[in-house]
Amino acid sequence: MLASCCCSQKLTSTEQQIIVVASKNKCKMAEPIKVVVTGAAGQIAYSLLYQIASGAVFGPEQPVYLHLLDIAPMMGVLEGVVMELADCALPLLAGVLPTANPEEAFKDVAAAFLVGAMPRKEGMERKDLLSANVRIFKEQGQALDKVARKDVKILVVGNPANTNALICSKYAPSIPKENFTAMTRLDQNRAQAQLAAKLGVKVQDVKNVIIWGNHSSTQFPDASNAVVTVNGAQKPVPVALNDDEFLKSTFVTTVQKRGAAVIAARKMSSALSAAKAASDHMRDWFLGTGDRWVSMGVVSDGSYGTPRDVVFSFPVTVSNGKWKIVEGLTISDFARKMIDATGKELDEEKNDALEVCK
Repeated sequence: MLASCCCSQKLTSTEQQIIVVASKNKCKMAEPIKVVVTGAAGQIAYSLLYQIASGAVFGPEQPVYLHLLDIAPMMGVLEGVVMELADCALPLLAGVLPTANPEEAFKDVAAAFLVGAMPRKEGMERKDLLSANVRIFKEQGQALDKVARKDVKILVVGNPANTNALICSKYAPSIPKENFTAMTRLDQNRAQAQLAAKLGVKVQDVKNVIIWGNHSSTQFPDASNAVVTVNGAQKPVPVALNDDEFLKSTFVTTVQKRGAAVIAARKMSSALSAAKAASDHMRDWFLGTGDRWVSMGVVSDGSYGTPRDVVFSFPVTVSNGKWKIVEGLTISDFARKMIDATGKELDEEKNDALEVCK
């Protein structure tokens, strides 16, 4: 009787909508994907893991199974991170695997955030830094090659990110080169925020800022093709600012040196903003960019006169999980000089790293 009584009651439109949404959500809920984060006991990962597990990266209908990789001495700290993830009671978190074994960590993963790397220490030469990181990214590349999905999307965050991504790709020949990327989204977000502040607009009203080249102090933050929405109308950022000197000097150097400024103030490197940028990068790679350009370090095909076969940051669009370099942009004399300088540094880094590989 109770059942027939309930069914006979007329549902309000709101109740009907709730039932429809709940039904759709039930149908949409996908199988969990495996996602690995390296350096998982570190500062960046501490902010990144919540974003991944909460749905901010892969969407509100995609459960994730987190694989957390770190070195053996960090397993105690990692145990605390696992406890905190459990205490978040996140509906999309299907499980957590903490491990110090790369093959266990990379098994069947669909996405990889390679955050862990050897940081540069005082007095360390670039070749010393590259030597330490070649060992790390060689091992991880080999493990990815052996056990990861062949369509895995790999984002290298650990510095020197561009060259680390190149080395990782070298040791994972069965995975397409275009599946290896380096993070310059932090630089893009910094540049976008600087322009928004200068223009007095919301950060989301500025788009198509470009980071060219290396994630280093030679990078070229480029606002020449950026657009800003003011009072509902779009206009080029250089026109809206009307300050070419700022765009070629203060703007460029502020973004180039922002990481150092954070370290000077915080006594530690960027973590919260780096995690947010990694989240943005992978979200756009999986879900698409729409009408925006984003900056990603990808294996260069020589576009815009850049050196081939280095991981170089370009403006890209993403559709159906595939990135594509934005074509046909005009390169000014100033931009040419800046792009050539950062390309030269990447070429040198590549050659130094390949020497270490030998």
